[in-house]
Amino acid sequence: MMDFNTLIHNIQQTHNNLQAAAVKAINKTLTIRNWIIGFYIAEFEQKGKDRAKYGERLLDELASKIDIKGLSARNLKLFRQFYFSYPQIMQSVIAQLQQMEFTLPHFEKLLLEKPRNTSKIVQSAIAQSQNTTILIPPEKIIDNLSYTHLVQLLPINDPQKRSFYELESIKGIWSVSELKRQINSLLYERCGISAKPDSLISQLKKTPQKGLVKDIYTFEFLGLPQKDAVEENDLETALLNHLQSFLLELGHGFCLEARQKRILIGDDYFFVDLVFYHRILKCHVLIDLKVEQFTHNNAGQLNTYINYYKKNVQLPDDNHPIGILLVTNKNKALVKYATAGMDNNLFVRKYLLQLPDKKQLEAFIINELKKI
Repeated sequence: MMDFNTLIHNIQQTHNNLQAAAVKAINKTLTIRNWIIGFYIAEFEQKGKDRAKYGERLLDELASKIDIKGLSARNLKLFRQFYFSYPQIMQSVIAQLQQMEFTLPHFEKLLLEKPRNTSKIVQSAIAQSQNTTILIPPEKIIDNLSYTHLVQLLPINDPQKRSFYELESIKGIWSVSELKRQINSLLYERCGISAKPDSLISQLKKTPQKGLVKDIYTFEFLGLPQKDAVEENDLETALLNHLQSFLLELGHGFCLEARQKRILIGDDYFFVDLVFYHRILKCHVLIDLKVEQFTHNNAGQLNTYINYYKKNVQLPDDNHPIGILLVTNKNKALVKYATAGMDNNLFVRKYLLQLPDKKQLEAFIINELKKI
């Protein structure tokens, strides 16, 4: 006979298990729905009898006429991209519909015509996926990855790279945020040029997903020695070496004052990546590099450094310090200039003339990352 605590445990366990099963079923159904919608859109664009009438306005027209929450023009575009990126799950979609005893006559009719009407884009995608050394069974993708996971993978054009992240997401039971973080941390590229990629992957498994994870990098293009795992500081040092040379070559008055400048704020030490004194602007220029996507914490930290320099380092005849935040990920760079406390508009206009243009710095970062 069960006691009261056992009763509570049984009810909670039943709820949690069936709730998880319901969420998984909903995710699977959502994935199937979105793929089929993408299929319909692609088929209409290729063979619709009045497709020319809508042209580029098709998705906007669809979104306005359907008027279903979640089916915005942007999402419809993603559904179409999902269909083109994952043609290999077609049979799994059909099998899932059959299991649900759910029929879509028009869908099945179009599928019967597919062999002779398959678009060149889909044919190319199928061929690429078949040539991939890592091929994840389609049913595993549908069963284990939510549509939101798959959206993170859509921008990846290389089928092998995409399969790598599919596999690791399934093996590691990654959340969407963890998958996004690993893509932005260049896990695939790091595995490709690491001496021991297995040790890199095993380290991920040992690290709690919700904690702060110390990223490991290795960038061959920077001439770093081949190591089992290259620490983040190694990467930052190499990038800062290039950045330091880049700024000094501009010849706009940059005078290098310090690298990894240690400052004490309260009881904690902080390090400013690069500190220049600008002889024309007569102020310090603090540069902070983050090998990650932009967060408000990044900007807040740089602003803290600026305030420290204003109070403790700036001389009476100096202008207020300027901060430049460089944030990187695989495909883009963000450059943020911090001008907190600058009351002199004439000085602000002058610094805009003397400091590198934001686009110039973005181009520098992007160019360095492309050398991977």
